[in-house]
Parts: sequence; structure tokens; C-alpha cells
Amino acid sequence: MEKRDSKTKRNFSDLCGGSLLHSALSGLEGKILKRRERTERGEHRTTMPTVPITLAQVEEARRNIQSVAIRTPLVRCNADAPCELYLKLENLQPIGSFKIRGAANVMALTPREKLASGVVTASAGNMAQGVAFCAQRMGIPATIVAPETAPATKTRAVERMGGRVIKVPFAEWWRTFEMRSFPGVDATFIHAFDDLHVMAGNGTIALELLEDLPDLDAVVIPWGGGGLCCGIAAVLKARVPKVKIYAAEIETAAPLAPSLAAGEPRTVEYQPSFVDGIGGKMVFPNMFELAKKLLDGSLVVTLKDAANAMRLVAERNRVIIEGASACAVAAALSSRAGSGKVVAIISGGNIDLDQFAPILSQA
Repeated sequence: MEKRDSKTKRNFSDLCGGSLLHSALSGLEGKILKRRERTERGEHRTTMPTVPITLAQVEEARRNIQSVAIRTPLVRCNADAPCELYLKLENLQPIGSFKIRGAANVMALTPREKLASGVVTASAGNMAQGVAFCAQRMGIPATIVAPETAPATKTRAVERMGGRVIKVPFAEWWRTFEMRSFPGVDATFIHAFDDLHVMAGNGTIALELLEDLPDLDAVVIPWGGGGLCCGIAAVLKARVPKVKIYAAEIETAAPLAPSLAAGEPRTVEYQPSFVDGIGGKMVFPNMFELAKKLLDGSLVVTLKDAANAMRLVAERNRVIIEGASACAVAAALSSRAGSGKVVAIISGGNIDLDQFAPILSQA
């Protein structure tokens, strides 16, 4: 165990520029190593705990990612709204998305020998960039399995960082999430959402929210696979259980809302749209169980509402946001998240500008 702990600390140093865990966390390291061993055996896929992550894990994640991800600002939305609306600008991250947080944390906690042959992930673009960014810093290859509809701006960004992109039909892409591997690619799979360390990285957003707006009343979070929602919610429920936490979905790919209504995962029809960062045909069972316990509901918005939200934020705050982020803003503007201090998580801003302009002109 001591030998393995040593390798883990060296790996933190590689990624975070020399930042090591404090000695007070020695006991926590042992727990993390045991959890990692269970994860490597695949046990976490069927034994996800009710509360996915602890505050200690999130604080540790914050240290792990401090040299990779930035502390993003929380700003007031400069628009008339039914609530006091704030925007958490994760689009300002080095890769233009919150995904860098989870990617950096999980790769810091993965043994270096497992990373030697490279990493592979399934992503429409944002987790792809997070994994490619961290892989480039660590000097290892990264392979990205992307749906054929993935935006060119996201795939080009991955390639600029040295990542290899494999585009496949949507069904094959979705199957990669389920299998946690891709044929012919011998590399360590990094799951975009159904991973405890990814969720802990995402949970660092909640720590910042509570520091900047301790009296917040509600948070609206884009729902893709659930890793962002559940990571943030786990922290908020532990620290301020009265805060309402809502997922935001787009009407063309909204499996969570009907799943919550039915009390079990439901499959829906998936229709591609400019909202490419979230949405799917189903909710993974692990993530559904967490969502049932951590979230106060899912707010579904229309494509028109999302487009209007993109235009509003661009006009009033001079900020470019992608479709997934716009869903959170639109849901908050609908008044369904309440009339108090409401935060919309701006999960990313990676949208093709050639697509962005026509959307705004038609909104």
C-alpha cells in the first residue's frame, strides 16, 4: 500500500505542478485507494452510494485541479427576470467548459501506470476537450469517441491538443458509455459522468457557489449524463439542504423528467439539435438513483426558449454560451425554479460561431 500511495502522490505532482495532499489527509488517501480498487474491478457500476461523494473528497479534488482549472466568476444576469438570477461562468475555463474539473481530478487519481497507454472517453466535445487537455499536460495519448453530430469547433479543439477523434453513429457512441471501452483502443476509459472522481471534480463548483453566494435559494444545472448535477447537488445537500436543485433538459432529448415521473428510467426519442452538450435517449440506472435522492426535479425547456436565452445572455452580459447552458438559463427564466436567488450553471460556451449567429438572429 505504501508503494502505491507513493505512486499516487507522484501522479498528483505530475498533473498539478507539484501540489501534494497535506499530511492530514493520509487517512482519506487510504479510503480513496480502496475505492479506486473497487472501481477498477467494476464494482462501482452497480454499487453507487446514495450520496456519491463526500465533502472531504470534493475539497481534495479542489487541490488536485487547482493548477488546471480556474475559479470561475459568479455574475448577476443583467436582465429582467422572475428571480434574482446569477450565472456561474464555467464557459471561461481553459477548455470553455466545466468538464476540465472532473477530467483533471479523475486523471490525477488514476495510477500513472494505468495511464501509460493513454486514455479514451466518449464525448460530444466538452469532456473530450477536458481529457485531451489533461492528457497533453501529462504527455499521454488521448482518443475521443464522438457522435457524428459533434460540433466541429469541439472536435477541432481536441485535435489541436493532440487528441485523436473517432466519429461514430449515435447508437455506437452511446454504447461506448455503457461498455466503458471502444473496440481496438487499448487505453484507460474515462467516463464523462458515471464516475465518483469526476463527480467530485464537478462538485468543486458548489464550493465556489457557497463562498460567493451563501444565501442562494436554488440552482439550475444542465442535465447531460448527470455527473454535473449530482456532483454539485451532493455538496449542496450536505452543506445547505434547504437549497432547491433542478436539472435542466431540452425538449428534444429529455429522459430525466419522464423517468422521475415514472419512478424508473425511461427511454425517449433523441432528436439532434443545436443543444448538443446535453440530452440522450435514456438515464443511466446509477445516475437515476442519485437524481431521485439529490434533485428536486427536472425542468424541460423548448428549443425556442433555449435560443432566446442564448440571445439574452449575449445581449445583456456579452457572454457566449452553448445550448446546454442556455437550457439552465431558460429554465430559471420560466420562474419554475422560484423567485429568490437562483444560479444557472453556464456549463460551457463551445458552440460553432457559424451556428451561433443564425440562432441569435432567429431568436
